Amino acid sequence: MELIRGKHNLRPGHRGCAVTIGNFDGLHLGHRAVLARLADRAKALGVPSVVMSFEPTPREYFMGPEAPPRLSSFREKFTGLQALGIDRLLVARFDREMAALEPQAFIDQYLVEGLGTRYLAIGDDFRFGRNRAGDFATLRAAGRRQGFDVEDTPTCLLDGIRVSSTAVRAALAAGDVALATRLLGRHYGMTGRVVQGQRLGRKLGFPTVNLRPGRRVVPMTGVFAVLVRGLGPRPRPAVANLGTRPTVDGRERLLEAHLFDYSGDLYGRRLTVEFVARLRDEERFDDVECLTAQMHRDAELARRILADAGY
Repeated sequence: MELIRGKHNLRPGHRGCAVTIGNFDGLHLGHRAVLARLADRAKALGVPSVVMSFEPTPREYFMGPEAPPRLSSFREKFTGLQALGIDRLLVARFDREMAALEPQAFIDQYLVEGLGTRYLAIGDDFRFGRNRAGDFATLRAAGRRQGFDVEDTPTCLLDGIRVSSTAVRAALAAGDVALATRLLGRHYGMTGRVVQGQRLGRKLGFPTVNLRPGRRVVPMTGVFAVLVRGLGPRPRPAVANLGTRPTVDGRERLLEAHLFDYSGDLYGRRLTVEFVARLRDEERFDDVECLTAQMHRDAELARRILADAGY
């Protein structure tokens, strides 16, 4: 998949495509339905499929530290879109200039002049342009005038729940990993490179692989039964802590996973940790002995949960 960073990197060869616009954070079932439709239309038209996204996200630009946590790092989103067969990802910088752009100017600069859009798939609740003045009707009217088709994408419902990144975040924050899994159509995961830790787990008999989450804010914390991918054809069962490790006065937020029945040096390896079930909150223990005893209980429970799930 080709990555295009900014409008200034669009070339004449990028014109003529099928486009969708959004953050696509988490790539949940609703996103996947939109992207499947986009790929189908691109194939029928004989043009590339393009996802247009923003960095930072509009909410991050306007809300700063109060913005909701990302479900996906940029790298995770890129690899996810690539795996779904998207041809190009255009990342536009969301800054003061973008925020002030009038809806018609956005359409002219990006959809018409920049991309030569033939087909646009967009949610009927999509808003864009200065003061969010542009909407689906604006795009449809522009498409009629300027020669591109605009199609709305119906809301994706799961047992009456609107599938959205917000719903996934809420499920994870509430510890309902099972609901998040259903909304995503797969286990929620984080990918990162194994980094050096304090080696405390090794001293306690629980060696861990340590990954930085790759997000300014994580959507959840706690102790989890997890699967670790990247060590062979099958995922490996593990127990993991996502948080700051208050018992040992940790400061940096880390994802630490103890792989069952595995030994080996994994420093520098890129792994994905998938969350299957939440076991408990992260908590501060009186001493390392109490922490170790709880780690044994966590590992035993995680083994049972993962075994019952067929892992």
